[in-house]
Amino acid sequence: QVQLVESGGGVVQAGGSLRLSCAASGRIVSTYVMGWFRQAPGKEREFVAFIRWGTGYTDYADSVKGRFTISRDNAKSTVYMQMNSLKPEDTAVYYCAAGFTLGRAPGSYASWGQGTQVTVSS
Repeated sequence: QVQLVESGGGVVQAGGSLRLSCAASGRIVSTYVMGWFRQAPGKEREFVAFIRWGTGYTDYADSVKGRFTISRDNAKSTVYMQMNSLKPEDTAVYYCAAGFTLGRAPGSYASWGQGTQVTVSS
């Protein structure tokens, strides 16, 4: 099983940028799918983006498409999410996840990080 540690969250004004990192340790294989999810207070956890570790194939939620970019650094076993043009509605705890199935459902992912808070002020 892979262990995940997120970092990079913080407080930013609307229109600003942040880059989240997810450091993975353990046995990482090319077939892994690495996902980012977020959960705002009182709301369900929602899909943000995923990337296939080996091929680099990506998918994004419509709400972040064109503003967020997911990428990975194989040498560092780290997945990133560059978040630009941030909006107050992007405020949430952001979680990194790992699984073997391409999908947007949280149940598709077996390993989760502890989360990092992103707050966007208006």
